[in-house]
Amino acid sequence: MFIGRQQELAKLNKLYQSGGFEFAVFYGRRRVGKTTLIKEFIKDKDAFYYMAAEGTQAENLAGLTRAVFPQETDVSFASYEALLAHIDTHCADKRQILVIDEYPYLAASYPAISSLLQRHIDNTWQYSRLFLILCGSSMSFMEHQVLGYKSPLYGRRTAQFKLHPFTYFEARQMLTSFSDEEKAVLYGVTGGIPEYLNRIRPTEDLDTNMTDLFFDESGRLFEEPSNLLKQELKEPASYHSIISAIASGHSRMNEIAAKTGLETSGCSSQLASLISLGIVRKEFPVTEKENSRKTLYQLCDTMFLFWYRFVRPNASAISMGAGSGVYHNLVKPRLPQFMGRIFEDICAQYLFLPEVQLTLPFFIGRLGKWWGANPHTHSQEEVDLMAVSGNQALLGECKWHNTPVDTAVIKKLLERGSLFSYPEKWYYLFSKTGFTEKALEYGNENHVTMITFQEMNRCISGGGEIFN
Repeated sequence: MFIGRQQELAKLNKLYQSGGFEFAVFYGRRRVGKTTLIKEFIKDKDAFYYMAAEGTQAENLAGLTRAVFPQETDVSFASYEALLAHIDTHCADKRQILVIDEYPYLAASYPAISSLLQRHIDNTWQYSRLFLILCGSSMSFMEHQVLGYKSPLYGRRTAQFKLHPFTYFEARQMLTSFSDEEKAVLYGVTGGIPEYLNRIRPTEDLDTNMTDLFFDESGRLFEEPSNLLKQELKEPASYHSIISAIASGHSRMNEIAAKTGLETSGCSSQLASLISLGIVRKEFPVTEKENSRKTLYQLCDTMFLFWYRFVRPNASAISMGAGSGVYHNLVKPRLPQFMGRIFEDICAQYLFLPEVQLTLPFFIGRLGKWWGANPHTHSQEEVDLMAVSGNQALLGECKWHNTPVDTAVIKKLLERGSLFSYPEKWYYLFSKTGFTEKALEYGNENHVTMITFQEMNRCISGGGEIFN
């Protein structure tokens, strides 16, 4: 069963119905669901699908030939040119889809393939009914060697799809047997990656799933981040150190360099690589420019955040069979603290839901955090969520607490709002467990919009992918 990615499917079907030549490029980190989406799109259509192998030129040529001639085992071609020439003669008047998945592997085995595809696109395919799809998990390769202006294929694509992890509101559709709070935890520890979400067993409780996935040496996610870095990076050792430093709270460049023992220049280069892989992101106060001196580095992949904070430091104990003890004694008590960051992400996603956007005081283009000094108290202040549009500002606070929010939290939010001179300010307060009666009364008096996690879960937006 497949659910979710409905916008992408609609776009693909619209392209398919055009009848003319189309060239779509798919990319995104591993396990994000690219192949599943493509297979859903082509399942009822005349399509050739080939997943390239990390092998030789001859191996991939033979594999692509078998994909184009699935019923004829004795067909072979001496070169890619001969195979593509055959495709030329069969796509002029017939709608066919050609999918090459893990295209970077094919290009590595035969570097001239991009130039060869470009020649066929320019000379033949652009006048045909062929629908070409290239897909890859190597973000840097797809962005630079397929979509980049130096690529032979530059300017030929008619659509591109960069697939992102699911939001909480999409992921929850795959977690129907769990409570809303458990759904949020499972979303946070998997980072919204569909393949990981699919590994969660609905017949087991939260603790069992967490232990089996992360805190068992045979668990699916016990070594996952390490394996992903090995696939993407040549020398992952220093990257482990950088990610560990960020996961432990070192978010400034100088702090990361000091913690890892790396030179700032080398640290900067490796951080750039992690940013391109979608593991790390640069953050700066929403009221400042991107090159702000206040720039921080955060792990945007929350599965990496969880793994480097809780799994990697306890890997030896887990390997000795003490994983259950690690989880119940060292991890589970700290989950509420971990979930504070996750809840902020969920609240931000909530504000971007179409049905919620319609209720906001102004359109939110960019939503971020703010931090800086309070000139009155000389202390550092932080706003969990903030958006600015002209002379208007929206300020939000997110509380993942087991007790209802009281008036003190509202007063603190209003106090932080007084640091900004925008004529119109709007306040939003999110709470996992609701608000005290006094807080509701005080919030209403001060025009604070108060939203519970239960209310957030009533929204209908969302979707997901279920892998067979």
